[in-house]
Amino acid sequence: MRVRKEVLELGQCIHGGSAPEVIGTSGKMIDFSINVNPVGHPDIREILLCAYENVHRYPDNQYLKFRGAAASFTGVNRENIVPGNGSVEIIRLFAELILESGDKVIITYPTFCEYEFNCRFFGAKPLFVEHSKLDTISDEMLEESKILFLCNPNNPTGELVRRSSLEELAHRCVKNQTYLFVDETFIELSDPEQSIVNIAAKEDFIFVLRSLTKCFSVPGIRIGYGIGSRSLIELMNKSRLSWNLSCFAEEVGVYHFQESNYLEESRELIKSERKWLISKLSEIGVVRPLESDANFILLDITGTGFSSSELTECMLYHGFLIRNCSSFKSLGEDYVRVAVRTRKDNEKLVAALKQVIDPNSRASCEHYPCHFMGQDCTFCFCPFYPCNDDRLGKNVKKSSGGFAWSCINCDIIHQKDIVQDILEGLLASDELSKVWKNIEMRL
Repeated sequence: MRVRKEVLELGQCIHGGSAPEVIGTSGKMIDFSINVNPVGHPDIREILLCAYENVHRYPDNQYLKFRGAAASFTGVNRENIVPGNGSVEIIRLFAELILESGDKVIITYPTFCEYEFNCRFFGAKPLFVEHSKLDTISDEMLEESKILFLCNPNNPTGELVRRSSLEELAHRCVKNQTYLFVDETFIELSDPEQSIVNIAAKEDFIFVLRSLTKCFSVPGIRIGYGIGSRSLIELMNKSRLSWNLSCFAEEVGVYHFQESNYLEESRELIKSERKWLISKLSEIGVVRPLESDANFILLDITGTGFSSSELTECMLYHGFLIRNCSSFKSLGEDYVRVAVRTRKDNEKLVAALKQVIDPNSRASCEHYPCHFMGQDCTFCFCPFYPCNDDRLGKNVKKSSGGFAWSCINCDIIHQKDIVQDILEGLLASDELSKVWKNIEMRL
């Protein structure tokens, strides 16, 4: 194919909440992999019905109503607002407007993959700086770079850079004519007092990204917007795709911009539940939750004996979607991320993690000899459908008396392709015996 080499060299950008087919098949999954407002969205059915009356006409491509509502919400002018079909479209638009092949950009890590993806898409070359070492970025680095990308609060660490530090960084970026791109998509669920939208509205080299997806829990309705100087926003509005917000997205956005009390209540709930969840996760012992200022928590699982891929797969079997963080730069297989949800859901998550991770929690199992210390027995069928194949196991005494068939010498049930077959069978609501019969054929 005759396409740009940058496109051929692109890697895949991986996101949370990417398994709707799993949820749709089982109907029982609790999704901790996406970071949306746990309160849920306000009732917008009437808003959607009203917007339906306009499906026969094109939206106003200037989006005066939407931009005016966003401006009032953020305390800037309508001329400082560019609308987007979600935050990702605006990241693409910004990169397209600013970057040329060979340009250098600074990206802190670990962070949201879309910054690097879109920069590479246009041929730019990323320079990576550890997020916790933001203050080590020199004027020389800024001077040779077109853009500095910063997520605040940062995804996936939940770390919030205070406004005072950002003001200093913004001043240095302006001095070196480097664009400071600050992604504030989570700030409304954290601490909006730390926002720098007022600086972005005045300075050509400062840009702030916002989204309604996270704070109003409407990921299915793509609504994002950016704040910048009048001259920058004029260029972005000229360059963006025409009619990039549907009539539904525009009306839902305008409605949500009036829901300030809802956001205040949401922040209080998140703050309380985050504290509770961090405390309970810490009690598991081998899990180390990192402190967070956002509506999600990064978990260091190096002490569990599980890789992030293994733990994610095991939790899926238990009915929970969590974020495998191996796709984030520098995190490897040592971290997973969980959203902060309601107390009821959070309690279920903690209980499931204990069951999967904590070896001591297996001691109460009637078939404990089969669940020996340190083994991932999430997919163990032997006590219920013993194969009685002495190549794979043996009868062992149960803690409650009698004997149980143990797969202590068997690893077939932990092989990736077999685990996948089991998951597909269970999620298709097949009987346990039928699933196991299919596995026995491989023995």
